[in-house]
Amino acid sequence: MIATWYRDSLQRLRQRANVSIRRAAGLSKDPPARCDDPKVAYSDVHGVTRIVHGDLPSMLVGGVGSLFFQMLHPLAMAGVAQHSRYQDDPFGRLLQTANFIGATTFGSKESAHVAIERVLNVHQFVHGVGDDGRAYDANDPHLLLWVHCTELFMFLNSYQRFGAQRLSDDEANGYVAEMVHVALDIGVLDPPRTVGELNAALLTFRHELRLSPDGVVARDFITHGVAKSRSQRFVHRLLVRSAWSLLPPWAQELLGVRTSALIDRLIYRPATSLLSFLCRLALPPTPRQATIVSPPSTTTI
Repeated sequence: MIATWYRDSLQRLRQRANVSIRRAAGLSKDPPARCDDPKVAYSDVHGVTRIVHGDLPSMLVGGVGSLFFQMLHPLAMAGVAQHSRYQDDPFGRLLQTANFIGATTFGSKESAHVAIERVLNVHQFVHGVGDDGRAYDANDPHLLLWVHCTELFMFLNSYQRFGAQRLSDDEANGYVAEMVHVALDIGVLDPPRTVGELNAALLTFRHELRLSPDGVVARDFITHGVAKSRSQRFVHRLLVRSAWSLLPPWAQELLGVRTSALIDRLIYRPATSLLSFLCRLALPPTPRQATIVSPPSTTTI
């Protein structure tokens, strides 16, 4: 009887903590319905993608990091600045992104294709001219490749540092390979299929990257955040500093946020790891279901 009471009390505590954590992260709605039928699911139900994307703490760090990374492309940043209300409704944009990732990771083929079609429809209206006079279009396969690669890089590296378990080299390659499916459906022409190809693809963009005036505004806005309470500001600072530390050194330099490896190793990394552990007590990550066999890995950036 005591054991039953303890188990029920722990479950109720986890449920309350679950709601509180999701609301603090801007995830005010329930996640999309999960599909575990291999014949109906959009992604591999035994794949690495569900392991990486099912770990909320590392996904939060990786998500923040991908925003910093993406703003280095002036045309991608122009699209956000001119067609997004991110400063008025930052959590709304986060929720849309989370729902898209949830639908294409854990949803059925039908729900995933609905989410993809919704993004493609929105992209039809996102076009204009950047600060250097060049035209941009959100459905440009080149810009889509940039966004895809930055998200994969940050999600994967964040999981490797703050995730529940470290992935093997083969599993890391498997994650990149599994994400080819959604990349092609969203309009990327030749997405990377291994970690080595991912790193190589990112390096091809370096000559295009700079921090535009719109990027400076976005960088400062995300850095300072929208958190109001002292505890929220503390958590947000951890997420931001941990996200910076995952960026390649050349990307940190372009952003003007070069971090100290010593301070990161002694302060921010342990604190974020502890925060991630506590978060998993309320939001257990997706359990590991299978070992993925894929091409051998190559060096990282």
